[in-house]
Amino acid sequence: MVMQLRYQKKQVSGRFWSGQRFSSQVALWAGSLLLVGCAGANAPSDSNAQVQTQTVVSQKAAPPPAMRWQGLPPVPAQARQAVLQAREAVQAKNWKQLEALVQPAKADPVLGAYPAYWHLRQQLYDTTRPVPSDQLWQFLREYDDEYLAQRLKGDWAIAAVRAGDFALINQLNPADLGNTQVRCAVAYGLHMQGQRLDTEALLRSFRPGATCWSLLDQLWSDKAVGFQAVRDLMRAALEQGKTNDARRFAAIIFDGKQMQDYTALMKTPRQWLDKKTTVQGQADQELVTLALSRLAREANRATQAQYIEQKWQSKLPQENIDWVWGQFGLVPALRVENDAARWYRKSGKSPKTDYNHAWEVRAELRQYPIDWVRVEQAIAKMSARQASEPVWVYWRGRALAAQGKATEAQAAFMSITDDLGFYGQLANEELGRAIPLPPAPPAVTVADMQDVQTRPALLRALELFKLGWRPEATAEWGYGIRGMSDRQLRAAAELARHHQVYDRVVNTSLLTKQEIDFSQRFVAPFEGKVTEKARLIGLDPAWVYGLIRQESRFMTDARSGVGASGLMQLMPATAKWTANKIGMKTFKPAMVNDFEVNTVLGTNYLNMVLQQLNGSEVLASAGYNAGPGRPINWRSRLQGPVEGAIFAETIPFTETRLYVKNVLSNATYYSMVFSGQPQSLKQRLGTIAPQARAKTELP
Repeated sequence: MVMQLRYQKKQVSGRFWSGQRFSSQVALWAGSLLLVGCAGANAPSDSNAQVQTQTVVSQKAAPPPAMRWQGLPPVPAQARQAVLQAREAVQAKNWKQLEALVQPAKADPVLGAYPAYWHLRQQLYDTTRPVPSDQLWQFLREYDDEYLAQRLKGDWAIAAVRAGDFALINQLNPADLGNTQVRCAVAYGLHMQGQRLDTEALLRSFRPGATCWSLLDQLWSDKAVGFQAVRDLMRAALEQGKTNDARRFAAIIFDGKQMQDYTALMKTPRQWLDKKTTVQGQADQELVTLALSRLAREANRATQAQYIEQKWQSKLPQENIDWVWGQFGLVPALRVENDAARWYRKSGKSPKTDYNHAWEVRAELRQYPIDWVRVEQAIAKMSARQASEPVWVYWRGRALAAQGKATEAQAAFMSITDDLGFYGQLANEELGRAIPLPPAPPAVTVADMQDVQTRPALLRALELFKLGWRPEATAEWGYGIRGMSDRQLRAAAELARHHQVYDRVVNTSLLTKQEIDFSQRFVAPFEGKVTEKARLIGLDPAWVYGLIRQESRFMTDARSGVGASGLMQLMPATAKWTANKIGMKTFKPAMVNDFEVNTVLGTNYLNMVLQQLNGSEVLASAGYNAGPGRPINWRSRLQGPVEGAIFAETIPFTETRLYVKNVLSNATYYSMVFSGQPQSLKQRLGTIAPQARAKTELP
């Protein structure tokens, strides 16, 4: 029998110091967000600086190599049953039953830590009970080389923020597992222990949540962040319709009376402004600016603009007025109205949010005919970081080419030809090249596979996938592949392929930097059955594969947060409607995850959308994601014919915009892989012409 072995744990000052193994990784993350060196004149100022002196990361010698499993350890049936019952207890919030199952479940060497973790996590969440420190340290001693130990450290760090125990946060030093609230807890601990933070990087990655709000309140109180920084977060939240978040930011920079004004102006901005006689101080200027920006939402936008110019423009700093005109551009841009560009042109060169800079360019691209000089000028307003993104490099190249600046245009296109996404493909075509496929890397070896097949985190993840515990499985898998080389990542992807966990095949392979394996990144499972279904109704199999790759990553049991199911992510109502249309009389909702049923319904519905939208894969992809009525509406508002790439880039829904570009990029690569022949993304995108709105029966 294969025994599960753990290396010897060490005691530090009478208490286990965990996280030694991950200290270098944590230091790298901390260096990108936090400046934890000396806070004096010589402290590092680069946001990517390494942690230097006075670091809280453990400096002890590296621990022994992590243990390995020679295959999955034997699991006692009773112990596994206890694990399954514990999960049911968690879902039912039966905490007494959960506690009783912790010990029996521990005999499961693969998943036995989960009930203990759930039990401890619940105690951390329960603010009416004392934190069970001894039990927490015991868990970290017992499972310190596993994902759940690092997860528990993060949970404990968040609880420590509530308790004001900032030394404990630094001692725990949780690994970065992508939880922004844990990141804020770590930053909070460093700040309260006198370490200097890179607040610019911190605010750039800010995400709402109790811990991050507490940190921001503290930074404001300590004057570590100023009015403008929080104001910019508030403005960004308003631009994206996150009014609750915006109000929370506002409550930081405005006092009680000013918050009353904020409430009033958000409700009836013109009424509030008409009662305003003077503008005094920074906060007052911002309140007036916010009120003016809300006038962009009124139907008589031109009248409101005249009111601003006559009464308010001279009373505010130019930067504030520029932002107001930017909002006058953003609102119609998101509503797919044709006057967005003219308002943006009044907004000057004052910096905007990345979100609004992007929409200024999109507004110019939607003009007919396009003024390419204006497109170039809009991109020039962006920060260097944003302007270097492939999307804006491509459109700048197009603007330069349209102005006859061929050399500069070619240089722009050349700089992104190695990008394997939508705009890298288009850039190659602009240069007159065939879209390239990267050369196949050397095959992974038996030794490479042996390496990944003995890693407990990966084997545990595969076991969790078998149980259908996708969130836990995905987290364990992500933890298991951290720090892997390209070759190891490709071997891990092959392991996932062997177990038919296709989303991990794709997502793991996407992490490689030099060894690019398209047989993994564009895996095409199910032995041609998808192709068969597509061809039966005249659909391009490459497009169907490209869509499935984006929808579910080929996981037949995939389920979205809004209830879409299966390989082609069908909503229940859509599946039922399509089954009725094609005469599938035996259909029942429980059948939607079945491969055969899902692909038949999905391909038929996709074909109906395609026919409704004049055979345009761009419009049909958008319709499949957002509902066919929306692309019909967007198309009806075009002023003239536009390239498919422009239509895709100017879709007002972020999710749908990215979805369409990814699906069409995927389809182009699949077509190349299937046919062995060069393919054109531009040809696939085609041209979208204006067309009056028409009713559709499609759901």
